[in-house]
Amino acid sequence: MTFARALGAALGAALLCPAAALAGAQAYEELAASVRYRLSAAIADKSAPELTFRDRQDGHKWIMEMSRRLEKRIADRKERIELLRTVHFEAQRAGLDPQLVLGVIEVESGFRKYAVSKAGARGYMQVMPFWVKLIGGRGQNLFHLRINLRYGCVILRYYLDLEKGDYFRALGRYNGSVGKPDYPRAVLAAWKVRWGYLGATS
Repeated sequence: MTFARALGAALGAALLCPAAALAGAQAYEELAASVRYRLSAAIADKSAPELTFRDRQDGHKWIMEMSRRLEKRIADRKERIELLRTVHFEAQRAGLDPQLVLGVIEVESGFRKYAVSKAGARGYMQVMPFWVKLIGGRGQNLFHLRINLRYGCVILRYYLDLEKGDYFRALGRYNGSVGKPDYPRAVLAAWKVRWGYLGATS
């Protein structure tokens, strides 16, 4: 399915009801050594999170607008700001739209930091623990804000590259439901309807 068709279907669904949490589980699959090395290197980078806007005013506007939208889900302002700063940094670092990542978090965990799915996926972006053994470091805590978002963004970028930019299939892979429409449509709707932003984001 093309992105335009998937988005059209998603936007239609969004007019009927907001997305419900559809936490799934990324499926374990063998990775080529070169892929494991590349993903491990992406996970291991320790540069400090920071906003990467064209200017400070753009960054402030984005943070304030997203914080306003997130207020009903996360009451604590400091927690909201920290989440949004980290989302923006990790999304940009992985070459993803920060609003897409917010859409994934909404649908996967409902912005619950300590969410655990029936399959054992953890945290905001519902990352499966096998990824830590596969590409990460011993003892990494998937409930830690930055670690969770780092893994989630790197994994989603990997699936997008694997599916040659097909968001519908990449999101299905991320959720462990590839080929089924509910999850990709929910994320696409959240991305464009509830988290869409016309200002500068980079």
